[in-house]
Amino acid sequence: MLNPYLFYQDTCEAAFTYYAKVLGGKIDAMMRASEAPPDMPAAPGREKMIMHARMSLPDGSVLMASDAPGEHFHKPQGFSVSLTFTDVADAERKFNALADGGTVTMRFSKTFWAKGFGMCVDRFGIPWMVNCPAEGM
Repeated sequence: MLNPYLFYQDTCEAAFTYYAKVLGGKIDAMMRASEAPPDMPAAPGREKMIMHARMSLPDGSVLMASDAPGEHFHKPQGFSVSLTFTDVADAERKFNALADGGTVTMRFSKTFWAKGFGMCVDRFGIPWMVNCPAEGM
């Protein structure tokens, strides 16, 4: 099983709360840095940051994430989280919600391989591809 692990710049909780609403996911775990063992204390000012989060999506997929400390955070590049749906209207709704407040890099539309496909970077900086494949693809 392949599970994406996403890193945020102090917006993990907001992102996962939003994804749970938009994607119908269930947040299974959200551990704060303050919950670390005493021998691994949180850096001052980072106690409320998310050390680890896990979300189950309706199709059985899992997303995991955390807030990366500033010196370890890198802007996401070279990948997209890809979502596939069978219903084109549902796919477009999810795409529009993910794109809201972010940047559309390819508007959601019919292509030669899909009933609908779009690409965006969400308001939290994560790149997404939303696909509703054509029959036989």
